Amino acid sequence: MRRLPVLVLSSLSSLPALAQTTDDTVQTVVVSASADASAAGLSKTYAGGQVAKGGRVGLLGTMEVMDTPFNSTNFTQQFIQDQQAHSVADVLQSDPGVRVARGFGNYQELYVIRGFPLNSDDLAYNGLNGVLPRQYIAAELLERVEVFRGANTFLNGASPSGGGIGGAINLLPKRAPNQDLTEVSAGLQTGKQTYLATDIARRFGDENRVGVRINAAQRKGGTGIDKERRELQLAAIGADYRGRGFRLSADLGWQDSELHGARPAVNVAAGLTVPAAPDASANYGQPWDFSSERDVFGTLRGEWDIGKDVVAWASFGARRGHELNRLASTLNLSAASGAGQIRRFDNAREDHIKTGELGLRATLRSGPVSHKLALTTTGFDLDSRNAYATSAYQNTTLYQPPVLALPALTTFGNTLADPRTTNNVTLVSQAAVDSMGFLNDTVLLTVGLRHQNIKQVGYAYNTNKQSAYYSESANTPIAAIVYKLTPQVSLYANRVENLQQGAIAGSTAINVGQIFAPYKSVQKEIGVKYDGGRYGASTALFTTSQPLGVLNPATKVFGIDGEQRNRGLEVTAYGEPLRGLRVLGGFTLLDATQRRTAGGLTDGKDVIGVPDTQANIGVDWDVPGVRGLSLSARALHTASQAVNAANTQNLPAWNRLDASVRYDLKVDGHSVILRARVDNLTDRNYWASAGGAQGAGYLVAGAPRTFGLTATTEF
Repeated sequence: MRRLPVLVLSSLSSLPALAQTTDDTVQTVVVSASADASAAGLSKTYAGGQVAKGGRVGLLGTMEVMDTPFNSTNFTQQFIQDQQAHSVADVLQSDPGVRVARGFGNYQELYVIRGFPLNSDDLAYNGLNGVLPRQYIAAELLERVEVFRGANTFLNGASPSGGGIGGAINLLPKRAPNQDLTEVSAGLQTGKQTYLATDIARRFGDENRVGVRINAAQRKGGTGIDKERRELQLAAIGADYRGRGFRLSADLGWQDSELHGARPAVNVAAGLTVPAAPDASANYGQPWDFSSERDVFGTLRGEWDIGKDVVAWASFGARRGHELNRLASTLNLSAASGAGQIRRFDNAREDHIKTGELGLRATLRSGPVSHKLALTTTGFDLDSRNAYATSAYQNTTLYQPPVLALPALTTFGNTLADPRTTNNVTLVSQAAVDSMGFLNDTVLLTVGLRHQNIKQVGYAYNTNKQSAYYSESANTPIAAIVYKLTPQVSLYANRVENLQQGAIAGSTAINVGQIFAPYKSVQKEIGVKYDGGRYGASTALFTTSQPLGVLNPATKVFGIDGEQRNRGLEVTAYGEPLRGLRVLGGFTLLDATQRRTAGGLTDGKDVIGVPDTQANIGVDWDVPGVRGLSLSARALHTASQAVNAANTQNLPAWNRLDASVRYDLKVDGHSVILRARVDNLTDRNYWASAGGAQGAGYLVAGAPRTFGLTATTEF
């Protein structure tokens, strides 16, 4: 929308001066590596190379983990490659605080952090939400995957689809390193899926100030699931310029992703016991099922040194997305035998997104106190155009599904060939923060406030008449502290809030149409971090309370009277404690409870889809005596999950073992890395997740044993 630059610029002009400096000389910053046109550049990798020492913390910028009053993990490109990750979900399988689920009624990747869902719509690309493809993000696009745990509206602004209660994920694009790079990868996976990718980077000009990096990849063929096929094509170019006193970067990308013959999610009727998971490689979908997504996206970022220790930045991004799906919709089971029904569900969607951020940062001292000040204003605009069509339900079964003839469509919402706007979302915010250092910066106190406006306009299918209008504002503060007990140990605490669009009372309520202010989920957290140089660890205790809208069954009045409370303990460990032995893992203990529900019917029950225990341990070992040979293994454990609000249906706990081998050798003076991997080594049959969309308990089956082989060479 053309109004976006006005939304972003209008508030910044009124921001007060950050600080007066006595030296107005423009500071020249020498940057050795940069992924976001920042003077700080990429945070250095930690011992072992699997994670980084720091990452982006919203408007606070890039911070070292030990200085951050939050818990986070920042996965490196080396780790992404060694895991042979296809997508963001593959990377996050190694995070003990995250579990991967699926969107409601589609194949969209969804991530559950601290028991709260985060849609892939809400992932940030270099700090900008909604820029990358909506349902599936290929790993070849990424330099880093940064996982931030905890409520984060203050740091990042409200998310487009209302997520971010349990955490946020920021994805960093690739930039040209100081050394030339020409890398080609080829691979083969179970199902005869082939893989080919190239990664080329060069720096040019005076002092190598101009950098260009080009990535392209293609996947095509079957998967470990019978008769399922995936096709992926992508191309991306990232450019940057390191000027004297300023830095610029830009990205332009294209991704075309298709999934054919996939398995749908499964609903289990009330009163039925959750059925045993089918064979992990069996396909209970339909051959006419497909999901297609094509996206073009881009970003532009600049940073300027406008005075001594004063930096201004601006970033803008946009995406044009096209989706076309013909889905065998959720399989609704109605009998213990596995009998049930599905129907055809077609939909078309176009997303037009523009987003941006402007800001200032300054560093100064006031007597013995240091200050890191930041001001920012953000804007986000989404025009979502949708159409759908459905058929009548057809009989099928979970265990021996028939191949159904393509059902005829009977119900339509808009025209599939010409989807119309059904949703407009506009987010505008302004924020200010001061991170103060006391006692030679051994005590770091952060306080700040963000003012957020959320506007949403809905339009009815077929008539295109306005069906809903929402415009509300709210303030979200932050208070956080870090105490560096020793150079190796940091203690921290925070109180932060997350903001979601308030509800509108529905047609079954007597207060139909009433608009409620945005919800504020409140998080309180304490933790300790340890950095031993070659290995590190963190422990966090947290509690988050999320208000919920409920309809009182007696009075029929809808109100924000419900509540969900998630509290837990996180422990993570990483690094290279012994030379040649790398570790990455930990566990999360969760108590996710329905505190106030409609009529109190499920008060005290577990929240759908949240296990009380999830644990990961990954080990990567360089074999002594065999130069270049490394072995790795990863074990995952997920405890039982509630499938319905009454907790009368539950998924059994599951465990999974993955293993891989890597061999780095020289061929005619060139490095060649051979990687072989097998996921679900024991070929376990299991239900991986229950739900994802809040309040829904649909089941998603775990992937079967899958082999992958990749060869990568540099020229």
